[in-house]
Amino acid sequence: MRVRAPRIRHPRRWLGGGAALATALVVAAGFALHHPAPVGYFVSAQAQDRFLRAYDRAMADLPEPDRTLDVRTSYGVVRVYHFAGPASSSSAPPLLLLPGRAAPSPVWADNLPSLLRLRSVYTVDLLGEPGMSVQQRPISSARDHAQWLHELLRGLPEARLHLVGLSIGGWTATNLAAHRPEKVASVILLDPVLVFTDLSPAAIVRSVPASVRWLPRSWREDFASWTANGAPVEDVPVAEMIEAGMQSYVLKLSAPGRLTDERLAGVRMPVLTLFAGKSRMHDAAAGAAHARHVLPHAVVKVYPDASHAINGEQPEQIAADIAAHLARLP
Repeated sequence: MRVRAPRIRHPRRWLGGGAALATALVVAAGFALHHPAPVGYFVSAQAQDRFLRAYDRAMADLPEPDRTLDVRTSYGVVRVYHFAGPASSSSAPPLLLLPGRAAPSPVWADNLPSLLRLRSVYTVDLLGEPGMSVQQRPISSARDHAQWLHELLRGLPEARLHLVGLSIGGWTATNLAAHRPEKVASVILLDPVLVFTDLSPAAIVRSVPASVRWLPRSWREDFASWTANGAPVEDVPVAEMIEAGMQSYVLKLSAPGRLTDERLAGVRMPVLTLFAGKSRMHDAAAGAAHARHVLPHAVVKVYPDASHAINGEQPEQIAADIAAHLARLP
C-alpha cells in the first residue's frame, strides 16, 4: 500500500489547464516525429526518476484507488486506476476519464470527490504520454489513437463506459466514438480542443517554446499559467509533475487533426459538451455554435467565466451537469 503524505490543499484553479499545459503541443508533437525512435521515451533514467517522484507526490492528492490495472494493448501497456463509486451505481456504466496532453491521472484530483458520488471512475494515463503507460508501437494516425483506446475498453470488464475527455482528451474521446463506438455509452467533453474549432493562433505560438525541453523551466510554467488565464502554478504538485514530464519525456505521437464535420456527424451516442467561455485555447463561442450545428442531438453549455482550466475551477458544476446528463439517458 502506498504511504500517503498529509493532504495539503493548494490553490488549484488552474489544474484543468494542467491538462492544457501542453494542449497546444499538438503542434509541437509534430516536431518530435523527426527523431528515429518509433515510440515515446524518457530521455534518461535520472529524468524518469524525477518525473516518478513528482507523479507520486501528485497522486497523494487523489483518493486511494481500489484497483490499479496495467492493460495490454497491441500498442503498449496502459495504466488505469479504478475508484469505486456508490454501491447504488455498481451495475451502471462507469466514467472513464481521459486527460489532456502531458497530464496523467493526478490531474483529476479536484474532480474525483464529486464524480465518485455519481459513479465508479476509471482514470487513464494516456498511451505515448508521460505517465505509467508504456508505448510499444507507433501511434501515427487517428485510427491508431482510436484503436489502442478501443482495446483498452475491451480489456475492462464493463459492457459500456461513459467517456469524459478534458482538453485534448476530448479529442481522444470523440475520435474513439467516431471510429470504434462499440463500448461507448456516451461522450462528455470538457473544453475539447480540435473537435469543433481550431486552436487559437496565440495558443499555437505560445506552445512552441514551451515544448522545447532544454529551455528554462519558467517558460513551461509561464505557458501553464497563460492557459489558465494567469492563475499561479508555483508549488502545486500536479504542475510540478506536468513540467517534469514535459522536460523529460519525448512524445512520438501523430499530432491530432481537427475532426471533420462528416466524422462528427457519425457520432450517434449522447454527447454533453461543456465549453470554457474565457478559454484562450480557442474561440469557445464559435466552438459551441458549431457543436450545436454538427451534433444537433448534443447538449452544449458554455461556462462564461471559466478558463481552459475548467475542471479545476468548476468541479462541482461539472459533476452536476454530468449527473443531469446521466439522468437523461435510458
